[in-house]
Amino acid sequence: MRVLLCPDKFAGTLTAPAVAAAIAAGWRTVADRDDLLIRPLADGGPGFVDVLADASDGHRRTVPTVDPLGRPVTGEILLTADGTGYVESAQACGLHLLADAERDPKITSSFGLGLLVAAAVEGGARRVVIGLGGSGTNDAGAGMLAALGVTALDEAGLALPYGGAALAAVAGLDGAPRLRGVDLVAATDVDNPLLGLHGASNVFGPQKGADRADVLLLDAALERFAAVLERDLPGCPASLGALPGAGAAGGIGAAVLALGGRCESGIGLVTRAIGLDEALDEVDLVITGEGSFDHQSLRGKVVAGVAGAARDRGLPCLVLAGQVSTGRREAAAAGVTDAYSLVEHFGGDERGLAEALGRPADGLRELGARLAGQWSRPRQV
Repeated sequence: MRVLLCPDKFAGTLTAPAVAAAIAAGWRTVADRDDLLIRPLADGGPGFVDVLADASDGHRRTVPTVDPLGRPVTGEILLTADGTGYVESAQACGLHLLADAERDPKITSSFGLGLLVAAAVEGGARRVVIGLGGSGTNDAGAGMLAALGVTALDEAGLALPYGGAALAAVAGLDGAPRLRGVDLVAATDVDNPLLGLHGASNVFGPQKGADRADVLLLDAALERFAAVLERDLPGCPASLGALPGAGAAGGIGAAVLALGGRCESGIGLVTRAIGLDEALDEVDLVITGEGSFDHQSLRGKVVAGVAGAARDRGLPCLVLAGQVSTGRREAAAAGVTDAYSLVEHFGGDERGLAEALGRPADGLRELGARLAGQWSRPRQV
């Protein structure tokens, strides 16, 4: 039997390669003659550069940058032979860079991402692909724009402080983007707009530390900033706040669109780069997964892309996740044959959750062995 293992990371616990390795190790304890194709994936969030670096002829370059609160951190850019530079927003804007008490999207900034983009431009990239996901910011990319030469100003013509809340006072822009004519692409893990009920502030703000009052403030601030971008930034598209993908990574997608860039599916971009379609054509079973399989999973993330491609080929697709909250009917419609939860595997309730967080690799090995026993059967002749 040929099995394709193509999971995403389990955020906060295991990288995508580690997830795939654990499942494979368990599977081989039961069916060691099966052919396992291992293709770890990313959708634009954490691990985006790692996955692409493993699948490309490019070279990685270490770049000094700053985290969402302006503290020094190290990021990477990946430069490939075709003139593409890949950067990952989470390396500079990631929620994982903040302690729980520091999570406040009113003040966190995407400035560090702008430094990574600038490094890719100065490194000779003709196209810069920005992986969006896992951010701890909600500033519609205002910090990134500042690092690239476009500063948000108040009524007095003074530069605004960093963070989404300060944009409530934005009145204009100063400067021009220093991009040397590069083609910008946002590799998005979501298709949310910037504004409104399904926008960056309402949907993702609470995950980053925003309460209800913060969400309302931030949504209004981003609405004002979007209007200023449309008015003052040449090439910015109309109705910026409503465009699909503009809400990705706390609105960094909107900044990319405002600079004349475009949004592409992060999972689509990665699957093309690693040759996932070719791998899917060669296998009998597909196993993917992520930390939490929930309603957002089916909105452009890894599981949705993999399950849809498997369904189109008539292949069964299994999802392994830390937690599963997606309904069976909804999952089946997306191409998921069955889903397995580490929390349930460890007995459910709070104890199961603690075990899933503390021993995810053990749980994945055990699930891998269990699935091999269920699915790897001798062919009938």
